[in-house]
Amino acid sequence: MSALALRRLASAARSQQRQIIRSQRAWQPLLSRYQSTTTPTQPNNNGAEAKPATETPPPVFPEDNGSTGPTDWSRSYHGLSSEPFPDDIAQILQAPVDPLDIECKPDGLIYLPEIKYRRILNKAFGPGGWGLAPRSETNVGPKIVSREYALVCLGRLVAVARGEQEYFDPSGIPTATEACKSNALMRCCKDLGVASELWDPRFIRGFKAKHCVEVFAEHIPTKKKRKLWRRRDQGKFEYPYQE
Repeated sequence: MSALALRRLASAARSQQRQIIRSQRAWQPLLSRYQSTTTPTQPNNNGAEAKPATETPPPVFPEDNGSTGPTDWSRSYHGLSSEPFPDDIAQILQAPVDPLDIECKPDGLIYLPEIKYRRILNKAFGPGGWGLAPRSETNVGPKIVSREYALVCLGRLVAVARGEQEYFDPSGIPTATEACKSNALMRCCKDLGVASELWDPRFIRGFKAKHCVEVFAEHIPTKKKRKLWRRRDQGKFEYPYQE
């Protein structure tokens, strides 16, 4: 083999070795994240490979081993659909909504104030018989706050929903966080049948025709007129609007 050919082979070998070293350096940070946390095995007296000396056990939760310890509601689905609630509780939850409790927003959206949901749950399960458990961290975006909650009643998971609330200034984030919780409560209550009429299009049309009215109102600062909704038994719009 000629000297030129030998130099070419040596150069190719050095280039390949450099590529291997670069690849190892690039993959090392990723591989280190998945390294085992167990203690390296040590051979026993017979030369055979022994079991690891220590090993991190997986977390054990009450619903996994039948113990009576506290339930981790951030991940547990304990009691979901295990059995229906008694008839007296079901009647309270599914009772028709009092029309006097329903409010109407200017855009025509009807809703039940969140305090009404809390009163219904207190009447059905008793104060302390229900609660909202966070299922995720609070997600704070540029204009909206959201968080996932689980509704737990009498020690059973009932529903999971993500609440959300807009905010316009960073100083309003704490208030938006609380409103986010109330929004999740309202959504969870749908699974219990609480105020289910408010999601029924036929009921919405009938309620607005009977209890609401659409009026022309002028926005005083801008002098712009627009149609707004309000309840019939509600007084006329006040500042910044004027009917």
